Amino acid sequence: MSMLSKVYFQNEKAAFAHLEKTLWNEGVICPHCGCVDSARRLQGVKGKNGKVRNGLWKCYARECRKQFTVRVGTVFESAHIPLHKMLQAVYLMCSSKKGISSHQLHRTLEITYKSAWFLTHRIREAMRDGTLAPMGGAGGTIEADETFIGRLKGQPKGKSGYAHKNVVLTLVERGGSARSFHIDNASVSQIVPIVRQNVRRESTLMTDEARHYVGVGKEFSAHGAVEHSADEYVRGEVHTNTVEGYYSIFKRGMKGVYQHCSEKHLHRYLAEFDFRYSHRIARGVDDKMRASRAMKGIVGKRLTYRQADEVR
Repeated sequence: MSMLSKVYFQNEKAAFAHLEKTLWNEGVICPHCGCVDSARRLQGVKGKNGKVRNGLWKCYARECRKQFTVRVGTVFESAHIPLHKMLQAVYLMCSSKKGISSHQLHRTLEITYKSAWFLTHRIREAMRDGTLAPMGGAGGTIEADETFIGRLKGQPKGKSGYAHKNVVLTLVERGGSARSFHIDNASVSQIVPIVRQNVRRESTLMTDEARHYVGVGKEFSAHGAVEHSADEYVRGEVHTNTVEGYYSIFKRGMKGVYQHCSEKHLHRYLAEFDFRYSHRIARGVDDKMRASRAMKGIVGKRLTYRQADEVR
């Protein structure tokens, strides 16, 4: 049976019940005052359109007394798309290895393209980890590399070389998660601070022969580098094949599915590919679990259309 045949993907009342179970497994939480289990469900309340509102609660804490649904205080707040369609979009984005375009969601969910575009950015915001804990540790191996993609704003089409492209730095822990950054250029001043802040000193660092890793590599337990310019790609345990594999998926998705990404939105696409890579099948996370984790990530985040469309 397809996951999309589940009742909470087809029925609005069931969708609210499913999201409530996912986010409120320890009791109903009022998003206004933070009280737990102080609210009661309201039945039969109609909205401005005359239809009964699903998933409506009222907090009865003395200082609050406000109404809310499970969508309040999340990236789905104030969305005009039915919740069951938004849950379908979460599942489709999480289960598609290279992503799913806004045009495809627009056709599949039968919503406008503008709504589908905004919804995909809301979901990418939910996927954004935001963790500050460094990667790796004793016995851990972190691979670091950069890639170039797209075209910087104002640069003409057909221009050769890398100076006109967006630069992405990615750190991948072997057997673990990925963390990507949109940086201004591939310089020591851009790369070294990110590596220092995001990789534990007890880790082994694996890179190519790029000179910006020479100095910072000495700060870690060990530093191995392969010389790609000399056609060397593996030397025992020394290689960057893991991060290259990440880039393979990322570029196929960006070129084959999304086709174009403006510079101001690149950080959100990176969050999407980092999320799917960090919660992949090889780490014991299936499509259902991945979608559930993305749903849990909607809490405490807001993204308005203006925010989604503005330069970061």
